[in-house]
Amino acid sequence: MTKKSEPTKPEPPKLKTKAAEDCQFDLVSLGEVMIRLDPGETRIRTARQFQVWEGGGEYNVARGLRRCFGMRTGLVSAFADNEIGRLAEDLILQGGVDMSFVKWMPYDGLGRTIRNGLNFTERGFGIRGAVGCPDRGLTAASQLKVGDIDWERLFGKLGVRWFHTGGIYAALSDSTPDVVIEAVECAKKHGTIVSYDLNYRPSLWKGIGGHEKAQEVNRRIAESVDVMIGNEEDFTACLGLEVEGVDENLANIDVEKFKQMIQRAVAEFPNFIATGTTLREVHSASINDWSAIVWHGGEFYESQKFPRLEIMDRVGGGDSFASGLIYGFLTSGEPAKAVNYGAAHGALAMTTPGDTTMVTVDEVEKVMAGGGARVVR
Repeated sequence: MTKKSEPTKPEPPKLKTKAAEDCQFDLVSLGEVMIRLDPGETRIRTARQFQVWEGGGEYNVARGLRRCFGMRTGLVSAFADNEIGRLAEDLILQGGVDMSFVKWMPYDGLGRTIRNGLNFTERGFGIRGAVGCPDRGLTAASQLKVGDIDWERLFGKLGVRWFHTGGIYAALSDSTPDVVIEAVECAKKHGTIVSYDLNYRPSLWKGIGGHEKAQEVNRRIAESVDVMIGNEEDFTACLGLEVEGVDENLANIDVEKFKQMIQRAVAEFPNFIATGTTLREVHSASINDWSAIVWHGGEFYESQKFPRLEIMDRVGGGDSFASGLIYGFLTSGEPAKAVNYGAAHGALAMTTPGDTTMVTVDEVEKVMAGGGARVVR
């Protein structure tokens, strides 16, 4: 009697991106951009002057891909049409990000009904952690609604290889989750890869339904996501997937336990083609252990490790990881390369001030190859 053969398990899908020549954009991001006011080495409460940057979790990815990696990127967002909005426009255009799909809304003269967001952020040092104090109520970007953006023209006519958005934008108002869903469903319809950074912020979700609402919204969006990005807190808070053995301070995370959680995530959301996360252990505001892992095609890929990485400004490190990861996938299709582009870019981005990258692809590849910090003359 012949033994019945076991059914072969289907191979997990792998990322397939549209050809560059068929698309106007390599990547487009949907998100809010705020003016960041940075007191430098002092504190917000004692500052007498601030440096001005632009920043926003989703936007930072588009800017990183444009400025560091030279790719064609665009932004979908909205601004109140006043001097602050035009300052943001000037900063964004300096970064080379296309603004054709940015909506300008009439300013009411006072900010009673519509305004632009501000984000006061101090970097922290040593035992004093970084502090953010956002001022973003009633912003134009938070008031975008279904039907405001011509997604069919963007994805169907112009063409986009990769679309990126995230949980910060989804948490801004009652209407933004529906805008995200409208966008990701249209992107999927036209064969665009969709990535989503969970980026859980309790203070944002608190105003629109709290923890339960965060899970309801993010789990629905997750059904249309190809590449899910997030850390252990994000997966737990947004998707209800616990990492065993993690304490309330998120310290001493067992990477193997995290991998088990990712296996549960991809079983529950079989549409995930890849997941990525940064692994950060905070020794102080100025010293972090830093690395990353990616799941793709049924396998895990770990980046090179950056033990005791010296940090100047940690804000935007995860976004720079995402832009490096996306660059690696778009240019090579190889997860092992992608995770190392992401980890190296994130590490370098945290050595400069501001939310966005100030490094070049050559510097990223030098770090990937094991290059040191000797003076370049």
